Amino acid sequence: MNRSLFLLLLLATACSTFFKKKTERVLARVYDDYLYESDLKGIVAPGTLPKDSLLITQGFIDNWVRQRLVIQQAVKNLTASQMDFTKQLENYKNSLTIYAYENELVRQKLDTLITDEETQNYYDANPQNFLLKDNIVQVQYVKLPLKSTVSKQIKKLLNSVDPNDKNKLADLCEKNAADYFLDGENWLLFNDLLKQIPIKTYNQEEYLKNHRDLEYQDSMYVYLVRFKDFKIKEGISPLSFEKQRIHDILLNKRKIELISRMQEDLFSSAQKKNVFEIY
Repeated sequence: MNRSLFLLLLLATACSTFFKKKTERVLARVYDDYLYESDLKGIVAPGTLPKDSLLITQGFIDNWVRQRLVIQQAVKNLTASQMDFTKQLENYKNSLTIYAYENELVRQKLDTLITDEETQNYYDANPQNFLLKDNIVQVQYVKLPLKSTVSKQIKKLLNSVDPNDKNKLADLCEKNAADYFLDGENWLLFNDLLKQIPIKTYNQEEYLKNHRDLEYQDSMYVYLVRFKDFKIKEGISPLSFEKQRIHDILLNKRKIELISRMQEDLFSSAQKKNVFEIY
């Protein structure tokens, strides 16, 4: 659509010839089908720049026109039987009805509590499902400005086993670090760490086997890294790394079992009441 025409449509007054109704501004027409200003409600997010808002609106109008043109062409060329979607619409409505009912059943009846014992049992019984696809690490790192005066102190605290030093380290990092990660118990993908720390390596496995502590600097920062542990891809993934995935798997199994049980109970009850027949 020509930009000047679009602006004219958008800025038209109540007496404009583009009005089909007194209270509705028409932005586009395809044969007897009209696009009103109110149809654009919600397509532009609040806070969008005017330039971007204009592009989004123009794109919507253009797509609307193109779609209606195709529909009109289809109506002209399809037979009545080809345009009879009664069966498809009925099947779609039935699918949506069943889906909505099953979701409500799950919401009301599903037990979402997964115990540590259930998680452990599933993990132990299915080791083949937990082969690592990437290298993972337990790591702590601190990113400090190049001229920082606390790098030696932080490096010492990173290697300390004194529980009291954890709080000292966290406090120093909060006040001085550009970035830091001190949760050495959780596992991270090594590739995610490389996005934060400019470690250069062509062989991740060999690098992890031969490095425990790392101090590296570039033109702006000093990076202090301490690897606590690592697991190589193709090995068995640790339980703590897979806990959420196992939780989701077990929850999904319960969901499937709940729905299947509902269907069987419904079938059995209906069979006893003789409310259906199969010929």
